[in-house]
Amino acid sequence: MKDLDHQHYMRRAIDLAANTPDRPFAAVIVDRSNGQIVAEGWNKSSINPTWHGEIDAINRLSESSVKLDPSQLVLYTTAEPCPMCQGAVLWSGIGAVVYGTSIRFLQSLGWRQIDILAEEVVRRSPVWRCTLVGGVLRQECNTLFELASR
Repeated sequence: MKDLDHQHYMRRAIDLAANTPDRPFAAVIVDRSNGQIVAEGWNKSSINPTWHGEIDAINRLSESSVKLDPSQLVLYTTAEPCPMCQGAVLWSGIGAVVYGTSIRFLQSLGWRQIDILAEEVVRRSPVWRCTLVGGVLRQECNTLFELASR
């Protein structure tokens, strides 16, 4: 993986979370070959329960005319992907996910979360490859969810 500035892209995801402060799940997809942001998204589950931030970003990428090698893409997200979102990442062929807040932290705040970590989804999907990096700007991301929990 090209050395990307994980904090830079996570800050962009944190900025996007302001679009839905009560559900601060936001995502940025980056082409690791050149560092270009190719798609962004945020949670729209008030419209559709499956419209999470990662899904929004993946859909926006799919709707664009950009043709990229998905294994060269990195998805940055404010929180560890739920099983649905991590599955969508795998189906999309995205090569890496970088997240801030963990599912365990969300659970400790009382957020409804399916108790299956992203790592388990990847481990149980041996046909696909996806690198996971957790805890990038953890405190900043945790603060988003703490404020939304009040």
